[in-house]
Parts: sequence; structure tokens; C-alpha cells
Amino acid sequence: MTSTPAARDRRPERWLAACALLYGLTHHIGFGLAGLGTIGHTRWADWADFLTPYTVLLTAAAALHTGQADRRSWVVYLIGAITYVEGHGIHLAANSVGNDTPGITVVHLWDEVVGHYVWYAGTALVFAALARTLARRPAPPPHHALVPALAVALTWTTNSLEGGTAVMGVIIAALFTAWGLHTRHHLGRALIPAFAPALIVLTAYGIWHQGFPQPTELGWL
Repeated sequence: MTSTPAARDRRPERWLAACALLYGLTHHIGFGLAGLGTIGHTRWADWADFLTPYTVLLTAAAALHTGQADRRSWVVYLIGAITYVEGHGIHLAANSVGNDTPGITVVHLWDEVVGHYVWYAGTALVFAALARTLARRPAPPPHHALVPALAVALTWTTNSLEGGTAVMGVIIAALFTAWGLHTRHHLGRALIPAFAPALIVLTAYGIWHQGFPQPTELGWL
């Protein structure tokens, strides 16, 4: 049974929503599955985190493919995907070692600094490729886009704070919010609920604490 033209036209939005929801889910695996405990010297959450690049990047690629991305968008995506995978791999390996043998200075460097900055920069590039390709498509009903957008907002906020990349997070959230305002009459309007809440929360958090201490340092998590 072949799909109708109308159904095919909605495929990019469906893949985009799947990417947003999986981004929100997998980027919280370490916290969400922490209660599963360990297997040998590693955590179950670390093994589950192997799925993160596959879920986020493959759904993003499907959204770009069905949205007929041009060559420039694919170049941005590929650079972002490579950066994402490298950063995630650095983070996962260093974090797993740090969980088994805490207190190693070089582990903190690769996990909390290098790994997070590279990983989240790659995330931003993948999002930029998606926004460049899909932002001017017809806007879906607001309630269809709201939950995936808020999942992105929550995840970008928590990753920026707990990942120690809050300043970069504020700048990128501001850029995507501006992009969303510029394309607010089209699908790009989804960027507003996806990044404006993160921009507001991160800015307020920074003013409140006169800096960006990680929530775990404050005993919140």
C-alpha cells in the first residue's frame, strides 16, 4: 500500500518530532537509568548510552532526507554529526572511567569540559542543518509541535547547566530563538518554544547565582 502525497509531505515533521523526543530521552539516560546500578565496573546507563548517537542522528538524517535538504545543509549536518559522535564518545568513555575511579583530574577534563563542549557544539550544528532545511515549511498545528519543542528546551537547559556549558548554551539558545522569530510564520516557529525557555531559564539562573554552578553542586540532584 503506497502512501498518499499528503502523508509523504508530513514525513519531515514526523522525523523531526522523533528526533526532538529521542534527543530529550537519550540525553538524560545517565540520570534516568542511574538506578539500574552496575554491571562489573561499568553502569547499565553507560551501555544504554551507546544508543544515543544512533537515535538522534539517524532520525535527524531522515528528517533532512524527506525534507529534501540541499548540499549545504548536508555538509553542516555531516560536520555536526561527526562532532556530535566524537564529543559523545569522549564523554561516555571518560564518564565511565570516572564513575569507576573518581578523582582523576584528566578524566574531569575530557568528560566535563572537552567532551561536553564538543558534543553540544555538534548538537547545535545538527539542529542548524534541520532548521535551515525545514524552518520554512508550512507550520503544523501548535499542539503537534509543542511537546517535542519543550523536550528540546528542557534538555538544552539541563545539558547546559549540568554539562558546564551554560555560556555557550545561552548564546546558541539566543541564536535559535532569533531564527524562530524570523521564521515564525512557518515551521521555524517551533524553535521559539524549543529555545526561548532555555534562554530565559539559563539567563535567570546565571543572574540568580552570579554564575553557573552545576545543580549537583547545589545538592539539587
